[in-house]
Amino acid sequence: MDDHEQRSVSRRQAVGLVGLGVAAAAAPALSQPTGPQSNIATGREPAMQDPRAKYPRPLFKSQTQPWPGLAGKMTPKPDHGESSYRGSGRLAGRRALITGGDSGMGRAAAIAYAREGADIAINYFPTEEPDAREVIQLIKGAGRAGFPIPGDLREERRSAGIWSAMPCRSSADSISLSVTRDGSNQNPPSSTLQLRISMPR
Repeated sequence: MDDHEQRSVSRRQAVGLVGLGVAAAAAPALSQPTGPQSNIATGREPAMQDPRAKYPRPLFKSQTQPWPGLAGKMTPKPDHGESSYRGSGRLAGRRALITGGDSGMGRAAAIAYAREGADIAINYFPTEEPDAREVIQLIKGAGRAGFPIPGDLREERRSAGIWSAMPCRSSADSISLSVTRDGSNQNPPSSTLQLRISMPR
């Protein structure tokens, strides 16, 4: 065997020895079980995590109110657009009647409609007077007329007379927008409210 062949064999032997060393070093790590199988192999139960504490939660305290409740007593107070909504006069000259206009979606609609230029009448349950006063002030703050109409619309005479409760100087002042939001979902199934209000022609 000449010198060239001897050097080639020596290089192959050296590479082979390095490979054996790497395999020997990796063998202990590969022999260790991982994941769910490792718990089974070692007899340990997997760690359990309470799903209720796994994700971020709002920092709102638990709170309840007797029906129908007041937005003014909620913590934090709901955002109906009081500070954020900016109108652009898209309802200028219109007049709107909004039931449930003291809070929730009705309140947000009243604020938005007023800032778009409409005069607003809101109907609400009599015990919601504090919330309704705030909405009327917001409507007037937008430079529009606000008309509070307290009353329980489950009473037929009240729902039938709701249209006449908003003052009109002439036929041009008639109500042109209606948002009928009632609280029928708050009542038990045995007393489901069927509210019938028709828009005057």
